[in-house]
Amino acid sequence: MTKLKLNINLSRSSKNLLSTFSGLFILCIVFTVLSEYFFSVKNLLTVATQTAVIAIIAIGQTYVLITGGIDLSIGSNIALSAVIAGFCMKLSPDPSFSLVLAAVLAGLFTGALAGAINGTLITFGRIPPFIATLGTMTVVRGVALTLTKGLPVSGLPRKFTVLGTGSTLGIPNPVIVMVLLVVLFGFILAKTKLGRHIYAVGSNFEAARLSGVNTKKTIIAVYVFSGILAASAGLIVAARIISAHPAAGDGYELDAVASSVIGGTSTMGGEGMVAGTFIGAFVIGVLRNGLNLIGVSPFIQKIVIGIVIVGSVFFDRIKRKD
Repeated sequence: MTKLKLNINLSRSSKNLLSTFSGLFILCIVFTVLSEYFFSVKNLLTVATQTAVIAIIAIGQTYVLITGGIDLSIGSNIALSAVIAGFCMKLSPDPSFSLVLAAVLAGLFTGALAGAINGTLITFGRIPPFIATLGTMTVVRGVALTLTKGLPVSGLPRKFTVLGTGSTLGIPNPVIVMVLLVVLFGFILAKTKLGRHIYAVGSNFEAARLSGVNTKKTIIAVYVFSGILAASAGLIVAARIISAHPAAGDGYELDAVASSVIGGTSTMGGEGMVAGTFIGAFVIGVLRNGLNLIGVSPFIQKIVIGIVIVGSVFFDRIKRKD
């Protein structure tokens, strides 16, 4: 029965993927008509670069949402992971590549640790995901601000900042990182045993537990993934602005949820695809870029994106009733 439900959910996710892509395609046509600058190589690369961070954190949020949870600590995790990496790089006035690599690993470990704490609070502490991650969101941000006294860790080395400002074969490095992570985590979710367990936990937690799925380890794993992906995004943000700011990532968790929901991930759990989230992130990115190009106020942009999010959830509910 659980396997049948998983197949139904995956089929519905595939349909959502098609509808989300259609929406993105229509948006691109509209903004191409409204602005002569939109469909240029330079602008499209700009959109991709700006969307990279959103897409990366949204992958982690998708994993979490599929299990029926939510991660509100993503933005704070972005800041703390970057700050820790920044401090490690500043241990030497001229850090070697080995030190920079160690600093990056320290940042990723920080993200994984924060995710593990979230997962542990939810599984063993039996604290609802919303409350648990709301608490860690505040604590993690507070740690980042305390360590830096509210000041950015600036002057990061070129060996590191090339991650956010450089390009390979004409493609911005953040875009390359985004694509690699989309492929990796898309494969894990769609083709591995862990991926099947993630869907099972979100589809029917009790049935998954009774069928032998280690539900606690599965939930902890998705929050660890979310933490690692948030840290990855934090490193890219720090590399782009050449400093690790303790206030970085504020509000990014909302973009992550928006991208996931627009991409067809259900807030009720058990349904979603990384590919859909990837396209959903570009819907947000294209909307912002296109509205900027045609001179729409940033305040109005928030209204438009909010309507798109609510509309996506509304139509998801209608489709579920059918």
